Amino acid sequence: MRPLYHKISTSVGLLALIALVLTACGGGSGEVVREVVVTSEPEVIVVTATPGGDEAEPVTDATPEGVAETASGSYTEPHSMLGDINIRRALAYCTNRPELILSVYPFLDEEARTGLLMDSFIPQGHWALAEDITRYPFDPEQGNALLEEAGWTLPEGQELGEGAIRNNEDGDILSLKFTTTDAQFRQTWATILEQQLLDNCGIQIIRTHAPASWWFGGNSGLQRRDFELGAYAWVGEPDPKGTTLYACNQIPLPENNWEGQNYMGWCNETASRAIIAANNTLDREERIEEYATFQQEFTSDMVSLPLFQRLEAQAISPNLTNFVSDPTEYATASVSDWVLEDGGDSIVIGFSQEPTTLFVPVESAASVSQAADLTSFRAFTKYNYDYQPVALTQLPTLDNGGAELEVIDVTEGDMVWTVDAEAVELAPGVEVVNAEGETVTYEEGDTIQMNKLQVTFEYVDGLTWEDGEPVKQEDFELAAKIRCDPASGVVSLQICESREGIEFAGDTEYTVTYLPGALPPEYFIYTAAHNEFGNQEAYPAHRVIETAGEYQGMTLAEVPAEAWATLPEVAENPLSNGPYRLVEWQKGQRMIFESNPEYYAGEVAVPNLIIQIIGDTNQAVAQLLTGEIDVLEKSTLGAGPEVETVLEAAEQGEIQAFLEASPTWEHMDMNLFVP
Repeated sequence: MRPLYHKISTSVGLLALIALVLTACGGGSGEVVREVVVTSEPEVIVVTATPGGDEAEPVTDATPEGVAETASGSYTEPHSMLGDINIRRALAYCTNRPELILSVYPFLDEEARTGLLMDSFIPQGHWALAEDITRYPFDPEQGNALLEEAGWTLPEGQELGEGAIRNNEDGDILSLKFTTTDAQFRQTWATILEQQLLDNCGIQIIRTHAPASWWFGGNSGLQRRDFELGAYAWVGEPDPKGTTLYACNQIPLPENNWEGQNYMGWCNETASRAIIAANNTLDREERIEEYATFQQEFTSDMVSLPLFQRLEAQAISPNLTNFVSDPTEYATASVSDWVLEDGGDSIVIGFSQEPTTLFVPVESAASVSQAADLTSFRAFTKYNYDYQPVALTQLPTLDNGGAELEVIDVTEGDMVWTVDAEAVELAPGVEVVNAEGETVTYEEGDTIQMNKLQVTFEYVDGLTWEDGEPVKQEDFELAAKIRCDPASGVVSLQICESREGIEFAGDTEYTVTYLPGALPPEYFIYTAAHNEFGNQEAYPAHRVIETAGEYQGMTLAEVPAEAWATLPEVAENPLSNGPYRLVEWQKGQRMIFESNPEYYAGEVAVPNLIIQIIGDTNQAVAQLLTGEIDVLEKSTLGAGPEVETVLEAAEQGEIQAFLEASPTWEHMDMNLFVP
């Protein structure tokens, strides 16, 4: 008998790329506006405070503590309220996070809800979670004391709990614009947060719920730091990472073309060095120490309040077997093993969001990655916060001989990887980590010994495109080239920049060599294409472009990188080397796939698969219960009230349900500077 649903796992861990919220700038006085809902649209998916301890002490310095101003340009003026560490800490103390969790997960018992709480950017039970950090239990008395210390008082004759809003001696009211997505899930807990802050501490927040397309747009919302308080979620991974989120050189500014994901504008040099160091060593104990240093600074400065891990649920037909539900891997990673017990020949997956493209490097949405899983072989999977080889013969490590670390001499003019995680020519004044793990500053005429990493990846034999052509060396070379060309629109180039080069030894093997000093902890999965999902490892260099236009008749290898994101042969009908091939895409309705007879692991048991686009989750659940849909994966089913419906149906044996604490975590960022 199959289990109806899995018990929630609370030992969760990690994060690095992106998810959900909204914004607005400025603060202070103005008309009270309770909520602004822009529209409804399906979601895609820091100051020198004393570190450590259980409580934060008041700080009365005029300059925002822990905030380093940009030397010139925009966003150098501290926010009039959020630039004050006492107000940031008060926001944390005045937030009743257990109550927020209860508002969205009323069907969970208290123990399960407690397991979703977070005090750092790393969830409970993870190896990198530090103990000696500043914590902010719900303590409105402490929060109010901090606000009084900061000069924000209640109007004479008014009391908390009666709608009173604090003001300062200049007559400004303590009002902040709060932005998040228009998902019902966030509207639910944000409504509770609004009332908490007002009733407990006299802080007004003015909510705006906007579409994810605006909030996460490349030229709007979060990326342009157009917010004061912004709530969204980071999507977790097996490894904590964090460099692009919190390092000083990752603050988006007009001067750097808005690059980076440090949306708070937080520059704490100690924290920045620690997060970079934690992501540039192969020693787990060193990483734990550096992550601890970072978390002490992060929690003390209180620039981003961790709220809770999201609950995730998946539900499937009782007829479907070999489905794997896991907190750090997509359901489609196991699609080639799915079987219908009644011998059926079609599986229907419900998606709430239609993929915008099938070119994975330019889009991190769950719908895109899962659709790509159908048409791409997997180099590896990442089940249970770990990695497993699939089309790779092994994950190449120092222990198994797949990777080598040698000590070399470097001198002035050599390209190296610095302590700031940047590729530069070695010159006087440049700081690097030597072979002994020490941070040293290069002086003219010196020779420094540094570590140099080489990693050899080998794939299984038999990888084949749907047209019968074998996957060749030039296909891997093309993937490496496009993935490291900024003109293609790829999200991040950091791994590319840390590499010295790639040497190919045939159709199934190549060696990646890193710059001296570049030691990425997950080197064993950073293949030539280094797609974090392990798919789209190669592109068919031989494919002839049939779409009318200037590239018609060219091979894919001849098409310039800037055209890839809009090229139908890449974005809409890619050649498959995975378990299925795309045969029709009815935009706004469905994507139709058939079994790929050339798949290297053999043809799948179920020959037909359809991705059905269903914008309304309630409708999707209804179709699951009537048998019209076989799978509702986690980003579609989510964690709203529909989950309770699914669990009740599972208890009746109507469906199978899987419940788990997600590595995705909700948090509220605080923008420290204004334009």
